[in-house]
Amino acid sequence: MRCIAIDDEPFALELITGYIQKTPFLEFVEGFTNPFKAMSFLMSTPVDLVFLDINMPELSGIELLKSLTKVPKVIFTTAYPEFAAESYDFNAVDFLLKPIKYDRFLKAVNKANENLSHKEVDKAVAHPADPHKESILVKSGTQLFQIAIDDIFYIEGAGNYMTFYTESRKIMVLQPMSDIIKMLPESIFVRIHKSYIISLKHIGIIEKARVIINKTPIPIGITYREQFSKMIRER
Repeated sequence: MRCIAIDDEPFALELITGYIQKTPFLEFVEGFTNPFKAMSFLMSTPVDLVFLDINMPELSGIELLKSLTKVPKVIFTTAYPEFAAESYDFNAVDFLLKPIKYDRFLKAVNKANENLSHKEVDKAVAHPADPHKESILVKSGTQLFQIAIDDIFYIEGAGNYMTFYTESRKIMVLQPMSDIIKMLPESIFVRIHKSYIISLKHIGIIEKARVIINKTPIPIGITYREQFSKMIRER
């Protein structure tokens, strides 16, 4: 996530900047002690997340947000808990009370990252998978990867993390399997195990309890065997 930090106190700004820079999935773009310069920057430059102090002279964090036509995701930072209620009028991701500890910061940005991932998934689900499409777009950390449909051998799940195995690389994404399978053409991809989705195009060998794809054995779950066998017979 591309981030900026806005705080009129240099020490507080330095602290948040350091936290951003040490967090792998965050990209520090710019820091501002002057809210007017930050406002001008936001009007011309898209960012994913803003760390915003509320109580600043001349222009408060709330007033800054009101000036924007497009409001990015915001995590408020302040020493004054009484501002919390007003901050949530802007659908703030979180409200961090100074002094801010890194573990509390990390909890807030994990929430922001999850929200952003869900937004990407919603876009994909809104457009049903086309069996003739050539590629899909997936988000891994701060990067977007375009993966050719024909290059996907299989997809392995572990919790909410999914790993795409392709001809040239593997890519891990933070998305549940139920969302991933909606992005894929059902005429090509099938779930054969609670942890695996495979490409029918790349099956080399089919055995009773497993398939071999690119020399890799992949188990067929008991609950999926009958449905998978029927699909193979009908092809």
